[in-house]
Amino acid sequence: MKIRFSLVVPLFALAAALPVTTQAADLEAGKEKAAMCAGCHGADGRAANPAWPNLAGQNVDYLKAQLLAFKAGARKNDLMSPMAQALSDEDVENVAAWFSSLSPCK
Repeated sequence: MKIRFSLVVPLFALAAALPVTTQAADLEAGKEKAAMCAGCHGADGRAANPAWPNLAGQNVDYLKAQLLAFKAGARKNDLMSPMAQALSDEDVENVAAWFSSLSPCK
């Protein structure tokens, strides 16, 4: 029992010391995918029509949550639902990061 415990503790310590790596969003891929959003939300995330939201500078987690809700059908819109359903989960990450990286509207 002591031998197992003496092996387990250093293994946990080693695992805790290892860096956590996460896949960073690809802004360039997000920019390319976001081209399909430009008709309503503007190429720079600033919508020309006040009926559509500005996306530039929005919180990345908020954008991801909204896209995923449209994609899953939890949020419904005749225009947005099919657009979001065409995105992979990676696309959602990238598009959200792209719009979030832009200067917010004033």
